[in-house]
Amino acid sequence: MVRLTGCRMGDLSLWDMLLRSGLAVILGALIGWDRERHDKAAGIRTMALVSLGAAAVMMVASEISAAYSTEQVPLDPIRVISGVVGGVGFLGAGSIIQSGATVKGMTTAATIWVSAGIGVACGVGLFELAIVIAAFVLLVLITLIGVKKKMRVEQKSA
Repeated sequence: MVRLTGCRMGDLSLWDMLLRSGLAVILGALIGWDRERHDKAAGIRTMALVSLGAAAVMMVASEISAAYSTEQVPLDPIRVISGVVGGVGFLGAGSIIQSGATVKGMTTAATIWVSAGIGVACGVGLFELAIVIAAFVLLVLITLIGVKKKMRVEQKSA
């Protein structure tokens, strides 16, 4: 995959950091905007911060790995991804509410989780991938809510 900035990890300039962080915030905020307009708990600020946090953690891990990794002590920034996924899972779990037979917040939990994935992609410089994932998330959130509403109407009339 081609990086727009063309830099190696461990060689981040201020421009690279701003670009990676900025894109993470913008893409997270776009996802949050959709949640916000549907009056959901996790909106613009939450998704932007989740995405930015994941990007920040990946940039820090990559920089530390590049600076301190040796043949005797290899540091693996890939392991950080599993930490991000697990940590964000707790945030998502907190957004899920069970009331009787009804469970609410699953989509919010999923958007928190995927926002972190977008942040990870931005943090390692995979901008095209981050944009594609965000576009698909928005496509799912915007188009499939209509399908869901239509299914409910059909179930009620049946």
